[in-house]
Amino acid sequence: MSHYAEHVPPATTETGRLLEQVLMEVKKVIVGQDRMVERMLVALLSRGHVLLEGVPGVAKTLAVETLGNVVGGTATRLQFTPDLVPSDILGTRVYRPSQERFDVELGPVFANLVLADEINRAPAKVQSALLEVMAEHQVTIGGQTFPLPEPFLVLATQNPIESEGVYALPEAQRDRFLLKIEVPHPSMAEELEIVRRMSVGKPSAAQILDPERLMAAQAEADRVFVHHAIAEYAVRLVMVTRDPAAWGAPELVPHIANGASPRGSIGLVQAARALALLRGRTYVLPGDIADLAVDVLAHRLVLTYDALADAVPPRAIVERVLAVVGQPVVAPAQSSGAPAYTSTAPAQSTPAA
Repeated sequence: MSHYAEHVPPATTETGRLLEQVLMEVKKVIVGQDRMVERMLVALLSRGHVLLEGVPGVAKTLAVETLGNVVGGTATRLQFTPDLVPSDILGTRVYRPSQERFDVELGPVFANLVLADEINRAPAKVQSALLEVMAEHQVTIGGQTFPLPEPFLVLATQNPIESEGVYALPEAQRDRFLLKIEVPHPSMAEELEIVRRMSVGKPSAAQILDPERLMAAQAEADRVFVHHAIAEYAVRLVMVTRDPAAWGAPELVPHIANGASPRGSIGLVQAARALALLRGRTYVLPGDIADLAVDVLAHRLVLTYDALADAVPPRAIVERVLAVVGQPVVAPAQSSGAPAYTSTAPAQSTPAA
């Protein structure tokens, strides 16, 4: 038996059935946008935050609210505006004259799912206040540290077409998001279905999960096996963004000022585990990494001024990276049905001497 097959954990049909029900309930409300819904579930299973970017009216907020209803737990919606201050979302100390002491009033960020609507409308002070929340899952007020409830997830939305009253997210905060999902307009057939559903009465989704079952599904995703060749493939993708010339993509040098951080490598593997579980597998395939590469890496790239002036999309850069780095070669399936790998990526993915 191969080294790969020995480490494949047993399948859990209960988890797969629950996740399928979650997808079905969300799709009762959300028409189309299959990729967005799948990626949001990937983030839930891999404990990563999500940034949804799209023009107004493409169901970003509705998708987040629907997902919150389906997975259960507590959920809050924060409408970000330019006059927001950190205490509005984190909480503050309140003086009680009758007791002659200060009490801490916790803010609305203390919930399982936090919808940060139009996050780029908040000033830098508010955005920086979210860094500790997103990374450490805790809030510090008046010298006291308060842990956030688990599971905890921030789902943020932003509008890419407005420039007035908008504060671009700093690189440090963009890096905290596991996935950035671009939400397109629906097709004509999808929009006809949207009109049909909404003209009769708004559909609603039933609750399928609760915090305990969601954490059990997250633990199941943690046990999805990742072959060392696939982990190496994920790291190679990130390496190309940092030093394109050395890794066989010199044409990208004028476009990338700074490549993806180690969070990119960790996020690729973490999200691929969740995607494999959603697709009914207990092991990750190279295609899972490739499918997620744009969503995990594109928003982590810092482009040069020339690339910004030429309107080079980060998505195109990651797609070029995927073309340069070959996927691991899959050997014939073993008796267990899990693939093994006979080699790592091709020679062009090795840094130049």
